[in-house]
This record gives sequence, C-alpha cells and structure tokens, in this order.
Amino acid sequence: MTSADQTSTQGDADAGRLHVVVIGASLAGLFAAVAAADAGCRVTVLDRDLLPDRPQSRPGVPQGDQPHVFLYRGLLAAEELLPGLDAELVTAGAVPIDTGRLPWLAEYGWSPIGDHGYRILSLTRPLLEQIVRRRVAATDRVAIRGGVQVDGLQRRLAGWVLHSRDAAPIEADLVIDASGRTSRLDRWLDVLGVPAARVSRIDAGVGYATRLYRGGPGTPVVVLATVEHARGGLVLPVEGDRWQVGVVGIGDDRPPRDADGFLAYLRGLRDPALADQVQGWEPLGDVAVHRQTANVRHHYEELEQWPARLLVLGDAFCAFDPIYGHGITVAARQAVELRGQVAGLTTAAETRRLQRRLAEVVELPWAIAAGQDLRFPTSQGRQTRRQALISNWGRQVGHLASCGNARAAAVLSRMYHLMGAPLEIFHPALIGAVALARVRGFPAGNPRPAMLPDPRPGSRDAPGGAGAAAPG
Repeated sequence: MTSADQTSTQGDADAGRLHVVVIGASLAGLFAAVAAADAGCRVTVLDRDLLPDRPQSRPGVPQGDQPHVFLYRGLLAAEELLPGLDAELVTAGAVPIDTGRLPWLAEYGWSPIGDHGYRILSLTRPLLEQIVRRRVAATDRVAIRGGVQVDGLQRRLAGWVLHSRDAAPIEADLVIDASGRTSRLDRWLDVLGVPAARVSRIDAGVGYATRLYRGGPGTPVVVLATVEHARGGLVLPVEGDRWQVGVVGIGDDRPPRDADGFLAYLRGLRDPALADQVQGWEPLGDVAVHRQTANVRHHYEELEQWPARLLVLGDAFCAFDPIYGHGITVAARQAVELRGQVAGLTTAAETRRLQRRLAEVVELPWAIAAGQDLRFPTSQGRQTRRQALISNWGRQVGHLASCGNARAAAVLSRMYHLMGAPLEIFHPALIGAVALARVRGFPAGNPRPAMLPDPRPGSRDAPGGAGAAAPG
C-alpha cells in the first residue's frame, strides 16, 4: 500500500469516528482532548488565544504567572493520561519536592518534618501547559486550533454546530466546554431554552502577587494565610535556575503590584523565612498580580433538561480559590473519568449521568475550599453545619500536627493531596488524641524546622550536588 493509500485509509477511518470539539486549550481542555482521543474519538480543540510555541503567559490564562501546585493525585491522573509526562517535566526543569520535608507554617505553627508527605513538581504554569499541549498535539486524531473564539452553539439532529466570528461553522457530534472562568455556557443554554443552573459563589477577596528571582542558595518555604494572619507567601524553585516568590492577602490587605510594596509586604509576613531569602536575589521582570479567585460552582449536574452530548468540566464547571491548588488536579481527574465513557454517549440521560460523575470529582475539593474560605470575615455567607463541623475538626487535627503528631500530619497531607477519604480525619486515634489534648492542653508547637537543602538540580546542596553529603 502506498503512503497516499494509507493517508486515504486513515482519513476514511477518522471520518467515521465521533467528532468531539473541546472549547478551551488550557490544561482542562488538553486533558479532556487526550481522554477523548484515547476513547477513539476524533478531537478538535479550539481556543480564542493564538497559542505560543514556547512557554509564555497568554491572556486566556490570567493566573499563569502565579505559583501553581500540582497535587500528587493530579500528577497520578496526568501520568495516566499522558504516560511519561512526569519524567518529561523533570527533564524540562521541573523541581521535585518532598512535601513531608517542606517547611510549612500553618495556623497553629510549623508542620512536622517527616515521611508523611507526597512528591510534587515545582515549575511555572507556562512550561507545564506548553509541554502538555505539545504532547496532546502529537496524539493521533487531535487537532488544536488557536485564534478561534466560539460565540454560540446550535443544536442539530445528532450533534452540534459551533459558530465563531473567526472561522466557518464547525460541526461536532459532542461538545466539551473547558473554557474556564470566562465560559459563556450559561448564556448559550439560555438561548437553547435550558433553565438556568444554580450557582454557588464564595469569594473571600483573595489576591496574589508574584515575582521571579534568580539567586541562591535557597529553600522552598510556605507560610499560610489564616483567619488570624491574613498574609501568606511562598518561595518555590522553578525551571531555569529561578525562584518563584509569591505573597497572598485577604480583603483590603491584598498585596500591591509595585516592587517596593511587594518587598514591604513580604517583610510583613508573620515569619521572616521568605524575606530573608530574597535579600540579594536578582528580580526578573515585574510583579504580577491576580485577583480572580472566587470559588464558583455551576450546578449543571442538577438540570433535568440537560442536552445530549454536551459536557462541561474544569473551571467552567467549578472554579476554586487557587490558594488550595485544586484546579489542575480536578481537571485531570475529570478527564480520566471522561475517558471511559465519552465514546458511548448518545442520549441526554447518558450525558446527564456522566455530568453527574464529573460533579462527584469536585465534591471533596469544593468542601475544603468553600468551607475554609467561609471562615474569613471577608466572605459573604456562612458555613453550613456540616462545613463548620468539618472545618472546626480539621483545625483541631491541624493543631495536633503542629504539636508533632505524625498521624495528624499524615492524614492532613492525604486530604490536601486528595489521596484519602474524608472519614480518615475522624480516625478514632485522632479523636482520642484531640480529646486528651483538650483536657491536658495542647503541647508546645514545633519550632521552625531547619531549612531544607537547595533542591535545584546542580546546586551545591541538592541531592548529588557538590554540597550534598557523600553516601556512607
């Protein structure tokens, strides 16, 4: 068979496949695209931005310059969708960090250092997105088109037509909205006669400011913002021998965008561990700010008139306050859920069932993010009784962890990385330990731990580096 014959045969085979159009080429859309392709579908990904061929920020990802945490559960899901991704990210410069040994100042003090943590990768969002996009673009049956903004959806007998001012109408058998916080799906559904979905919105008024630096040696450190201390921050190593330094504030105490104000804000944290490191480092570029941080959940899964072969996931479905690091992980997990069922969708009832499965993925992270943000006086609304119970109990367990309780630290780490079941936090041993501490008084908190060795590859302090201890 000639190459022309092979191309023709492949084209004929693809022509008979279910055509899935994904709106949005950020991480949620890319994960969804590879999941649909794995299920045997032909996939077209559309994004309103002109997509860069190198790691750089873009308008459609306004939070792209801010620190991103890829939780361990998200790494597992992404690796399942794109085998070898973890190693490829490390090769590109991502820095592995053991969170069990990461200095972490929480509400009641420093978390204990131990073997209770999970491995994460620290890298910038533009590099992560560029590598994932390159992998997905190389996948059979996936085409990615930038510079195409979808302006509307039109029903047809067995599928959809997508309209855009930038391109001719595009026909699809199935549409997945992964367009993020700026999704227009609610308006499109209104035009189609679908009743409006209930929307939950919780906004604590969180604001971020971040700046890149070059310098060192250094160590990753996290200082959490709490109800009592509304300022937080972190220092993380990223690719290119750089450090990402970020600060976060709540309500009227959000960080400014000017360089002097940024440094002053950093020095105003409740511990000098971050400000001390930055002294002498070389700033790279301006301070980047971000304030689109509300938790917003569209309860599309509740609609009984949901159209057939239309799905929504990622931030277009449920957007989280980025302070908790849930967004990327939830998107990857939803794509894994999607992969096993998308090719067989035909009826509205089947589509509703899958949309409800996607909603189940957000339940635990939504409970964590919403419950915690409602504790801040800047949030409108009040915790439900269930949220208050879980939140207050979590604080007690966190207090135990800050006093050196290894079980408490391990359970909280599992919850944070979405690796455990919610009931683990109510283990009888923890209930007993909290009860005893409330009778006898909680022990003194952990002192600030010794700073970790510089984890950047090639640094003097990195494992295997010139400053690392020789094996015994």
